[in-house]
Amino acid sequence: MTGRYDHLDESAVRTRPSRRGNRPRTKERPAHEDAVVGTVVAVDRGRCTARVGDAVVVAMRARELGRTRIVVGDRVAMVGDTSGAPDTLARIVRVEDRRTVLRRSADDSDTVERVIVANADQLVVVTALADPEPRERMVDRCLVAAYDAGLDPLLVLTKADLADPADFLRHYTALDVPHVVTRSAGSVHGGLDARGVEEVRSHLVGRTSVLVGHSGVGKSTLVNALVPDADRATGIVNAVTGRGRHTSTSAVALELPGGGWVVDTPGVRSFGLGHVDPATFVEHFDDLAPGTAGCPRGCSHDEPDCALDAYVADGHAGPSGPARLESLRRLLRSRTGEERG
Repeated sequence: MTGRYDHLDESAVRTRPSRRGNRPRTKERPAHEDAVVGTVVAVDRGRCTARVGDAVVVAMRARELGRTRIVVGDRVAMVGDTSGAPDTLARIVRVEDRRTVLRRSADDSDTVERVIVANADQLVVVTALADPEPRERMVDRCLVAAYDAGLDPLLVLTKADLADPADFLRHYTALDVPHVVTRSAGSVHGGLDARGVEEVRSHLVGRTSVLVGHSGVGKSTLVNALVPDADRATGIVNAVTGRGRHTSTSAVALELPGGGWVVDTPGVRSFGLGHVDPATFVEHFDDLAPGTAGCPRGCSHDEPDCALDAYVADGHAGPSGPARLESLRRLLRSRTGEERG
């Protein structure tokens, strides 16, 4: 018997058949045991170029990676067409654990880190001795980033034909940072002295090195000398305003003849260190770190009650202790933004 309210009976509700089937959903991701692992050498608008042996594979991030960021130097696992043939596209399904990470933040108040390069061994800080004038505070910040990332630092000074490097280098003697001085070859094309280029090369062979520096310091010129077929664009940047034709626009890894890789990065005007904890930075100074045991809680290691002063005065850090302590404090001030005469 039917009635006027039959339409309210739940058993009479029509249901649309499901097209998803009866298989339960799972959060388990495929293992991709057949994935091919390569090294990312460039990232451009969401597409990555990776080296797998001698093959160059273009790949895009798989949806399952979510918002995972992929950077130059990452070791990535890829599936799909990894032959490197023209017009093929693979999928990156996994980013392998990173051995080292070079980071910077937008500014010192921003603790959100931006990964620049992964799995590098060395940070090469390139600075001109003139035109544009060297910026010691910028170099100091790059050294802090290198120590924080566990990278070996190397200073490369360009344009030594325009200024004596001695005054600049005396600020870094106590840090024992290796350096190479280069000068112009006198060519109208802005080439570099071959002797200086070969000395730089000797520090890079067999390693993955990241080149960082202001625009206009000669970084791309150096890369072109080290990797003749790199064809990195070079240009002139105003020494005062920093404006002009900035050369490198994205990071790219280039294979060195004879072994090793150089990662050329875009010229930077600043290097934020908001992600670096100043309180832990002294740990990178093996000769000074034991002296912090007597420091008051929360010591910045750059204040009147710091125990490092007595530790160094008593000779525990050796003859170079005073200079090393001053260098440490100069680097700490570069992180905190403080300036002292």
